[in-house]
Parts: sequence; C-alpha cells; structure tokens
Amino acid sequence: MRYLPLSEGDRTEMLDAIGVSSMEDLYCDVPKDVLLDRYVQSLPTVRGEMEVERALSALAAKNTGANAVPSFLGAGLYHHHVPATVDYMIQRGEFLTSYTPYQPEIAQGTLQYLFEFQTQVAMLTGMDVANASMYDGATGCAEAVLMANRVTKRSKAILSGGLHPHYRDVTRTHAHFNGFEVVSAEPDVDNVEDLIAQIDDQTSCVVVQTPSFFGHLNDYTKLGEACHEKKALLVVVFTEVLSLGALKSPGEMGADIVVGEGQSIGNALNFGGPTVGLFAVKQKYLRQMPGRVCGETVDSDGRRGWVLTLSTREQHIRREKATSNICTNSGLCALAFNIHLTLLGEEGLTKLSALNHARACQVADRLAKIDGVTIINDTFFNEFTVRLSKSASGVIDALAEKNILGGVPVKRLYQDRPELDDLMLVAVTETATDEDIDALIAGLTEVLS
Repeated sequence: MRYLPLSEGDRTEMLDAIGVSSMEDLYCDVPKDVLLDRYVQSLPTVRGEMEVERALSALAAKNTGANAVPSFLGAGLYHHHVPATVDYMIQRGEFLTSYTPYQPEIAQGTLQYLFEFQTQVAMLTGMDVANASMYDGATGCAEAVLMANRVTKRSKAILSGGLHPHYRDVTRTHAHFNGFEVVSAEPDVDNVEDLIAQIDDQTSCVVVQTPSFFGHLNDYTKLGEACHEKKALLVVVFTEVLSLGALKSPGEMGADIVVGEGQSIGNALNFGGPTVGLFAVKQKYLRQMPGRVCGETVDSDGRRGWVLTLSTREQHIRREKATSNICTNSGLCALAFNIHLTLLGEEGLTKLSALNHARACQVADRLAKIDGVTIINDTFFNEFTVRLSKSASGVIDALAEKNILGGVPVKRLYQDRPELDDLMLVAVTETATDEDIDALIAGLTEVLS
C-alpha cells in the first residue's frame, strides 16, 4: 500500500483536517513571484509504472558502480563486501520499532542493538564508552572538538595535515559559527609534521588521523602525553574502521576522544551515504559526550532491559546547555554495522583486516615497478599515495575510459593546492581480485607510457 498514490478523497480529508481548502493554500506564505503558475515543461505529466522503471534504469545505467568494474577508490569511503545476511537481518520485525526509541517498552529491539553497537565500538577503539553513533565521521570530528572545548574550557583546536580535508572543513564550519579557533597544518604528504611543538596553554585539543588521509600509520602515544602535559585532549580520527582490526587502538595510544567513519562494516558505498559516525571517549568524559547513549537496566520484574540515558541533547534541555545539536543517530547504519561485525567476530575481523593489508601490499609492490609511479608511503594499511609522472586527474580519467576506477586524485579534495596535482590515492580491499589488479597495472602502464 505504501506506493499507492492518494485519491482525491484522501487529499480532501487531509486538507479538512488541517483547516485549508486547497493545496495552493499551503503555499500562501511563499511570495507570488517565485511560484510557478505552470507545470515544469521538461517533466512528463504522467507515465506508467513500467515506463518509469525503464527511464530510471536508463539513468542508473549511466553510472559505473564499484561492483561492476575494478575499483580502487577510497579517500574516506571504501568498497567492501557486505554479506547478504546483513540486508535480511535489518528488515526483521524485531528492529522495525518506532523511529525514536523514547518508549523503551516498545523499542527493546532497537535499544538492545544500540547497546551492543556501543560495546563493539568501545572494544574496537580501546575506549571506555561509546555513543549510539553520529551522522558520519566528519560531523563527529567537529563534535569531538566542541566537546574538547567544553572539557578544557579552551577554544583552540590544532588539526593535523593528515586529517581528511572534509573533516577539516566541517570542523572549520563549526568553528566559524561557534566562535573557536582552528589551526590547520599543511597537507602532511610525507608524514613529517611536528604537532607537539604547536601545543600551547590555549590548546583545547589536537586532532590527528591514523591511517592518515595520505595512508600513513602513526602511533600517537608521545603526542598524547604532550597534550596531557598541557592539559589538552588528544582526538584520534580514522576513516577506515577496518584498520582497527590490525593496528594498535587509539585507546592504547592515550586518546581522550576517538571518532571515525564506520561505513566499511555493514554499509555499502551508496553514492557516498548514508554512513555511520563512531564516537568513543574515556569514562571521565562520559557526561560531555554528544549524541545518544543507551544503557542496560532491569525492569520491575528484574528482567534485563535497555533504555536511553544521559541524553542531554537539544530536545531535552535548553539548546545552549546541550552537549550536542545532533538530533538523532544513524540507527539503520549502526544496525547494519552491528550485524556485520557480529557475523565476523573477533577472529573474522582480524583475518579480514590482514587480507586487506596483504592485498594493498601486493598492489603497491607491483605499482612501484611501473615507470612514472612512486609510492609515497613507508607504512600503510589498505590505502596509500602514489606520485605520478602525469596529472593524476588525467590519468584517472584515462583509466575510467578503460572501465577501471583507479583511485582518487588528491587535488580533488585539495583544489587550492596545484602542487598536489600528481598525487593519487589508491585503496585496495578484499574485493580486489587478481584480475582487477592485473587490469590496474596494465592500464596504468599504458596510460603513463
């Protein structure tokens, strides 16, 4: 029934219920000079279902999907295999409860998976407690800086040059409207920046990323110690959550806040979203953590149950007193994450992470043998940066004509940096077959010759 259009009777009943006589009355507050008095000429007035399906299928066919051709795209979102079980499970009735689980007696399915999701995120990041997710990694990063400002009562954030440009820009936007200072380091292509020297008594936090935007791996233990000496917080960011199955956790490095993107587990690329932001903190900062928190309790009969707790969001208290203006969490994406990670288990996650790294090493070794290709990284997980003898954008376009999605040009995310024109990010996941890798090597060899 959800796809059936409204009848005239339905429309009349709805208009009567809200007290207006016509659809036009709903637009009475819109200035007349911006309202169209005719149909949009380029759109058909009506089409049959079969005709619409064909038209939309033709539009969709113009896109080249990551599943259809060899794909080495990354730069913050990654192509991984998502088991069919995930799609099946997220549609089960136990999870199809009310959108906002304020009534725990009818939302136990939703609340339980959120609680288990939080547990998984805390274990992955090596932190004490996690929330029920953020919208995405970029907005989560900005919220982490806002939280650090509240905790330290300072207003200066230092952003690493290895931080993803989108995360940097979203944080800058929040800084502009919330009145705090952001110091952004230069793009750290060669992994040589010294952030410790920049920390002063006004610094609320230092934000770093590992693996970095350029793929470098770093242990930020010493940086964390330096932050704490100055009473600043260390915020560790990641964009590839699968790396946590192979690397030292941010919690082990002394991070105070950990934030990142969880899309790689349970969630397909979907043209860039929706995604799921992961957010975890030390226990002592729990009450300053933004977003939802789900807690375990018992009911009046002593049975185990779950409820929302510590939700000091703008719906609940005065806006200026809220820890976040995030009004919800990425519930469906968090559920998909929860199911996929449960299917993998600790051993499966470790094996999948090892496979990703091994595949990336295989590709890097072969790329390094091509004339006109230089591998920038000494260390990486499943993504690394290469310097080409030609413009990366042109090379990638040429590969795309051969039905190969060869990577992401760095300049696409650093448009004001012409000196980065020859850099390309290459991500290699478990989905890359031997045939895919052969196609990339052959295509790149030809394009650069």
